This record gives sequence, C-alpha cells and structure tokens, in this order.
Amino acid sequence: MNRAERESDAKITCTTCDALCCRLTVILGKEDSVPAHLTTHQAGGLRVMAKDQDGWCVALDGQKMNCRIYASRPAVCRSFALGGPYCRAERDEHAQQTARLIEMKLIGGTRHDGTKAY
Repeated sequence: MNRAERESDAKITCTTCDALCCRLTVILGKEDSVPAHLTTHQAGGLRVMAKDQDGWCVALDGQKMNCRIYASRPAVCRSFALGGPYCRAERDEHAQQTARLIEMKLIGGTRHDGTKAY
C-alpha cells in the first residue's frame, strides 16, 4: 500500500498534517487583517500571503509546522478543511511529485565481476 492509499484510509489530524496547504496561494479578502509585511501583490493587484524562498507561507513556523497568525489567519485558511477532498488531493499530488524526484546512484562499490564501480 502506498502513502496515498494509507492516507486515504487514515484520518488526517494536526499531528499527522504536513501543512501542504501552506504552499498554496492564499488570496486575501478585504475582511482579512493580516500584517502588511506578511503579504505581497500579484499581477492584477491581488493581495496574497507572501511565500518564503522554498514556497511556504511566511506565516508558517517551520519548526513547529503551525501558523504563527492562527488566531487572525485569512478566511480562506479558516475554511480549508483538514482531511477534506482538497486537502487529500494536495497530499496525493505532493506524494506523487516526491516519488518522482527520488533518484538513486551507486557511487563506489564493486561490480559482480570484482572490478570497482565508479
């Protein structure tokens, strides 16, 4: 059973969450009161949550994997359903991308004929 299958059977909780939603683009509404230094503007004037150099929301505490502005997080973040269909789709896509990125190379070692493999 692969990760996606295990996760579809398992209940996603705060302790098993990878915070992948914190990599999505969060469009801010007029009702959102997020500090300006955590936001940026996209083409067309959309105000969005800023992302760090690795693509994570700047409000994410990378050590604890939780939101630093949880009490005043944007409405779209409040409505994102942990373990819901969109959450599971993001987790499945991430698992597929991660699986494709793994590359193994044998460095050194010995071939079956006893010669060195470099």
